Amino acid sequence: MSDRLYIVMRVYFEKPRTTVGWKGLINDPHMNGSFDVEAGLHIARRLLLDLVDMGLPLATEALDPNSPQYLGDLFSWSAIGARTTESQTHREMASGLSMPVGFKNGTDGSLSTAINAMRAAAMPHRFVGINQAGQVCLLQTQGNPDGHVILRGGKTPNYGPEDVADCEKQMRDAGLRPSLMIDCSHGNSNKDYRRQPAVAASVVEQIKAGNRSITGIMLESHLHEGNQSSEQPRADMRYGVSVTDACIDWESTETLLRDMHQQLGAALMTRTGE
Repeated sequence: MSDRLYIVMRVYFEKPRTTVGWKGLINDPHMNGSFDVEAGLHIARRLLLDLVDMGLPLATEALDPNSPQYLGDLFSWSAIGARTTESQTHREMASGLSMPVGFKNGTDGSLSTAINAMRAAAMPHRFVGINQAGQVCLLQTQGNPDGHVILRGGKTPNYGPEDVADCEKQMRDAGLRPSLMIDCSHGNSNKDYRRQPAVAASVVEQIKAGNRSITGIMLESHLHEGNQSSEQPRADMRYGVSVTDACIDWESTETLLRDMHQQLGAALMTRTGE
């Protein structure tokens, strides 16, 4: 499918929480409250190296400002989440990431937060951080021109043609070239993972109808569908089932991608050279 689709594997090690809960593999790799961050970083980097050796481009959510110094060289794309897009710390971090960065709209559905974040991250910044030796230092960035908006829904979904057109207009009004991605999960699926294929189908129809601003979709996908509690004993956990957000299974993912590949051939040909 690589002639029409560029597939990037999401490898998310850090989990932002609305309240409390397991914060991810780096923070608590043993899932027992021991918070063995050193082991978490080693495990995370080893996994990334193995995946890169397989030829897979990788994506993550940039959450902890220190993590990119340990792992950033192995990622091809990053997201700034809905809860952190408004954060100055994360906008500064995004300005120094050596990869495209997508900014999610706010949890209430507002676009201005993501658009303002794009503008801020495109500019140079200076801030306190750590260098590759782990020493506290003053970091200076050049700015990241490769930002885009991720429509993830809010109080209502925002993946439809009218929502996309509104996002395009707001980006143009802010002096930005419209470039956006559709998150098929979260608010756009009304938090029902089984609705992700329907969202993706809408995106396909928009591209076939001539849309040129949508550059990709985001899926929450795993080996098996659904999710399970991260608080149960590890011996009781089911292999290949998410311990955070609910996901579609591998078969559904493959069907969705093959359908996109088949349907988008003619439409993507018109984008050649853009």
